Amino acid sequence: MRGKPAPKRKIEADPKFGDVDVAKFINFIMERGKKTVAQKIVYDAFEIIKEETKQDPRHVFRKALKKVSPLVEVRGKRVGGSNYQVPFQVRGERRFALGCRWILEAAAKRKGKPMYQKLAAEILDAVKGEGAAMKKRDDVHRMAEANKAFAHFAR
Repeated sequence: MRGKPAPKRKIEADPKFGDVDVAKFINFIMERGKKTVAQKIVYDAFEIIKEETKQDPRHVFRKALKKVSPLVEVRGKRVGGSNYQVPFQVRGERRFALGCRWILEAAAKRKGKPMYQKLAAEILDAVKGEGAAMKKRDDVHRMAEANKAFAHFAR
């Protein structure tokens, strides 16, 4: 690896809730630098969540992220000419990133509604332990469980 690692940038809290995690989620949604569009999607989704659950939408969002975020994942490791799928524990930052990514992918795959409605539905499904994002997490955990025999290859 040449040079030095890129510095960690500090992300400012979002304007409506003053929450850094919501701001990071908005940044995940943002495409082509259109932050106000991404904010509108998230805030409209949070309004739907607030109406349906009668709870603080940030609390529901955090609960959904906690359920969707993976604890373990598999990474390919080459040992003596063979590639093994080795289970590793997932760091906190990566857990957050994977959870956000999976929720967004699952919401984007839903058809026939505006993005804010699909996002709200996916977050609500994740809180219940349902939906495509939860299925993705379960698949990753199942894969790690199946490859537990190779855990000794992890440093």
